[in-house]
Amino acid sequence: MTVRGAWARVRRFRFTAGVLVGVLLAGAAWLGADALRPDPAAWEKGRLVIMSGRDDSAGGQRQVLVEQWNRMYPDHPAEIRQVSGLADAQHSEMVSQARSGRSDVDIYNLDVTWTPEFAHAGYLAPLDERGLDTTGFLTGPLETCRYEGRLWALPFNTDAGLLFRRSDLVPEAPGDWTRARADMSRVLSDPARPRELVSGYTGQFGDYEGLTVNTFEAVWAAGGHILVDGRVALDDRAREAVRALAEDARSSNPSRLLPESLRFDESQSTTAFRDGKVVLLRNWPVAYRRLADGPDTGGRALPFAVSKLPGPSVLGGQNLAVASGSARPAAARALIAYLTSARTQQLLFERGGFAATQRIVYEDPQVMARYSYARTLLSAIEGARPRPVTPHYWRFSEVFRAGVREALDNGGTLPADFADRLTRALRGQ
Repeated sequence: MTVRGAWARVRRFRFTAGVLVGVLLAGAAWLGADALRPDPAAWEKGRLVIMSGRDDSAGGQRQVLVEQWNRMYPDHPAEIRQVSGLADAQHSEMVSQARSGRSDVDIYNLDVTWTPEFAHAGYLAPLDERGLDTTGFLTGPLETCRYEGRLWALPFNTDAGLLFRRSDLVPEAPGDWTRARADMSRVLSDPARPRELVSGYTGQFGDYEGLTVNTFEAVWAAGGHILVDGRVALDDRAREAVRALAEDARSSNPSRLLPESLRFDESQSTTAFRDGKVVLLRNWPVAYRRLADGPDTGGRALPFAVSKLPGPSVLGGQNLAVASGSARPAAARALIAYLTSARTQQLLFERGGFAATQRIVYEDPQVMARYSYARTLLSAIEGARPRPVTPHYWRFSEVFRAGVREALDNGGTLPADFADRLTRALRGQ
């Protein structure tokens, strides 16, 4: 069977979540395996190493998929070499491995912003698109796998920020931040509000990539721009959005932004919302499972609802790419095809909370019925915007968040030379 034919079979296949789980865990043949055969004997034998950040899915679903692969292809066993859960540390460890020249890594699980950097540096082997039907993937996530006209990876999971709200306190989704602030003020000014409720909202404002993401989204929600056509174009609305963040952080009695949020990552902000401290939470879809299935508060589960953010989300996610130094590139490509196929994508979504990269997962009526936020999530992904596509993104983000942190500590005014700093960072300086 050709690659194109196998992918067509995947797209035509309509499945339910229950059937999928039963089939996968029973060890039935992977539908997409034929796509890269035509004979597994052509794959190089030996262990495949996937270098990846921490698996934040419920029940470690990535490991479940790898174990399923190992049962199907014992001559080509795979293992996940897990590194830090923090993006900064992940990046440092992966770059160190790639530069060493002695790495035994076969596949990198890269943040979407790192793909250009790793491709530009020669750390990745490009994928041959001839005969490979990628039409099942969502457009935005697939585009993050391209750099300078070539395909370097396939999207493992995608991401878009969502707004989680206390549905008992805010019944309707706020369409913009003006409405959101009004809702927060109404709830917080009510003397009968829950005692543990101390602030309006929380997000990820710690000094790591979360600060870059949350600030981009705040700027876009205000109609501002940071870059236009790849050039730094900080406008008045962007600067005003940063001032508004600083004002929210300084507000008191009660505060609009939970003060601890300036140190928070995804896990800490989810805990604060789950513990009833805030009305609104900005977070990635993976937080849904923790809020729905995690420990309750005060003997009862907090009611919550999910909507899109008041503005566009940053497009997040991770891409699987073959390391240029892999001794098993054919087997690595086969493993990537398996991990990104529609059936495994559905398992990652329905059991692990990872946003699927294949459209068919969101089109299935039973998925829509079982996961009420699936349509909202798909809409958020389709409207999400990428961060700067540059091999120097890591430097850009460092400089960006340093300037934002400076502003948050000094009344909300960005440094006078901030645009120049960002321009130099985009050049890798």
